[in-house]
Amino acid sequence: MDLAFAAAREAAGLGEVPVGAVVVQDGRVLAVAGNRVETQADPTAHAEILAIRAAAAALGAPRLEGADLYVTLEPCPMCAAAIAHARLRRLYFAAYDPKGGGVEHGARVFERATCHHRPEIYGGLRENEAAGLLRDFFRDRR
Repeated sequence: MDLAFAAAREAAGLGEVPVGAVVVQDGRVLAVAGNRVETQADPTAHAEILAIRAAAAALGAPRLEGADLYVTLEPCPMCAAAIAHARLRRLYFAAYDPKGGGVEHGARVFERATCHHRPEIYGGLRENEAAGLLRDFFRDRR
């Protein structure tokens, strides 16, 4: 999770919403990414999506079975769907996202009958730290 927080802080330094993600498999870091929506002018350049893409490229495989994702914010519905498609084993996230989350809030992607894979989910890890990072970022923007 330390790497995810570092990626989130780096994203904030670029003017991006401070979210970071890390994909790990068998104790090996496959990918680390922070949000790049603004810098890449790409609405899909969320930290989770970028980390999943990089991990899949590193393995040369479209599925990341046995891999885990660590992210500083509850994934949105788009990212939750990507997590399911990637067949990630576990999802660990820090802050809950009542407005835009797609795991424990909102769409609850993994609970849908159309979702063919549900990772183990562990939320609230270092929640206060992640929430503070987001709160400070948006306070400074106002």
